Amino acid sequence: MPARSLLVSGRFLPRRMAALALVAAAAVEPAAAGPLAAQPVERAPRSAPVSQLRFDVTLGAEEAFLAQLKVTATFRVEGREPVLLSMPAWTPGSYEIADFARQVSGFTATQDGRPIHWDKLDPDTWRLVPTGRGAVRVEYRVRGDTLDNARNWMREDFGFFNGTATFLIVEGVADVPARVTVRTEPGWRIATGMAPADSARSWTAHDVHDLLDHPFFVGRFDLDSTQVAGRWMRLATYPEGSVSGARRARYWDELTRVVAPVAAVFGEVPWRSYTVLQVAVPGYGGMGALEHAESELAVVGAEYLDEPFVRAVHAHEIVHAWNVKRLRPADLVPYRYDRMQPTTWLWMSEGITDYYADLVLVRAGLTDEAAFLASTLEKIDHVANVPEVALEDASLQAWIGPTDGTADLYYDKGSLAGLALDLLIRDASDGARSLDDVMRELWDGPWKQGRGFTDDDFWNAVTRAAGGKAFGDFARRYIDGREPYPWDRWLPLGGWRIVEDSTAEPRLGALLRADSLGVRVDELDPQGPATRAGLQVGDVITAIGGRSTLDPAFGDAWREFWGRRPGAVMTLEVRRGGGTIRVDVTVEVTTLIDRHIAPDPRATERARRIRAGLLAGRPAGRGPTP
Repeated sequence: MPARSLLVSGRFLPRRMAALALVAAAAVEPAAAGPLAAQPVERAPRSAPVSQLRFDVTLGAEEAFLAQLKVTATFRVEGREPVLLSMPAWTPGSYEIADFARQVSGFTATQDGRPIHWDKLDPDTWRLVPTGRGAVRVEYRVRGDTLDNARNWMREDFGFFNGTATFLIVEGVADVPARVTVRTEPGWRIATGMAPADSARSWTAHDVHDLLDHPFFVGRFDLDSTQVAGRWMRLATYPEGSVSGARRARYWDELTRVVAPVAAVFGEVPWRSYTVLQVAVPGYGGMGALEHAESELAVVGAEYLDEPFVRAVHAHEIVHAWNVKRLRPADLVPYRYDRMQPTTWLWMSEGITDYYADLVLVRAGLTDEAAFLASTLEKIDHVANVPEVALEDASLQAWIGPTDGTADLYYDKGSLAGLALDLLIRDASDGARSLDDVMRELWDGPWKQGRGFTDDDFWNAVTRAAGGKAFGDFARRYIDGREPYPWDRWLPLGGWRIVEDSTAEPRLGALLRADSLGVRVDELDPQGPATRAGLQVGDVITAIGGRSTLDPAFGDAWREFWGRRPGAVMTLEVRRGGGTIRVDVTVEVTTLIDRHIAPDPRATERARRIRAGLLAGRPAGRGPTP
């Protein structure tokens, strides 16, 4: 998500750096999936070490009604050195500064039941001074009234909260483990991707990144699970009944089928379990979702639950479980939560993720080639209709949210770069290799080595996949540069071409919608032929040229007949005020240009094999050619 605000600097000391690799109070085992190792960063304020870190979060009916979480943090200290506790400033995956400390109120700190001194080190850091060895208790409240998948939100019977918007972190200490307990109503459910502890309604996080990465659902919602590729997958949906019956069965079918083609690219399923958390709210106006290593949190307009873009968004977030939440650029390793963390590689982290989201839907049999090509053309048109911007620049400027239409261009243009690289690699290697091999090499290399990938890692992997072909010119012109993408050269490599067809469309100059009697006039072009003929808003057109507008074939017949007769007079039968009148309208015809990407019937056998391999998820030289 693009940023809309800038970070405020600290008042007394240089801003702190969360997630430094420092010696923690207790050692923890590395995560089974191979956690990303911390890289050297600048010196910053750090807290005295703590141990036995515990969080109690209360979200019951009262808290949900007031939209305010109650949070208690307890931990042990070994002396009087100051303990620094900070609220994150942003959430990974949501590239904007949110300053979550603004939502904190009622902060208190005690030791052995007595208040201890505390003050603010900077706007989002609390400095506590213990009285000596022992247990410290901190209590605070967190506001939860923002319907945003990176924040906290509550209703009378439900709430969700995110780690970054809820938990205080120990300044400068990355590997301190924590335990989270949620207190709620007896009949309410809890769902999260965090690893369960050995007691009910408690979970454990092995370090600060694990603690902050997990959103929680609490309240009345539907929840079920199944095994996918030998791992558990859960679907939690609010409100109850919003995704049920045949709709729920379809959701499950789509979610489970997406996993296999992504796992085929990377060679494994990386999660212990994966939880899809979805909120449906009337009037939300679309869908937004945020990725996590073991889950995703999505908010969708209730009226859009059956739209195809819902499965596309879920596919995008599932791909993120590999690309971004684990494999990510060195600029984002480790995550630091106190300030902007810009990178030139969001086009790979977000854009290529989006490319694979489109692709795996085809490979899973959930969409077809035509849908994939239609999505590709939409992205081509989007890029063509905004100011030119280099992909690296678009990635960097995500944090400031430009207002010129390029704020999130790294998604669509980055996705198109992924398609271009895939085609070029397959062509250069005579169909033996693909972008899948690049992603797999980065996964088996930098990710499993516990680090983020570098520029050299990426482009060297591309060159190896392409059989030694250099991509310096591609990077200079199309990633760091602003040259238009030459689709007339790239698409034919996969046996495709952009086709433009023109059709003659008769024009009334009226916005119509279906009505039980025909089509109702909702709006009129003041200068259009319908207005000149005397048609009015609210009129119901029951027939045109003697043909009923209720006829299912009316639309095609209307275009076919009247599209050839500019200047002719057509008679409309119109219901108005309880009666029927006739309105004569002079036909105006406009030419519509239909652009689409289609298989080229003249494509070479090589191009057809590349196309088949790309869509099927295999090297182009294997398997039958369609």
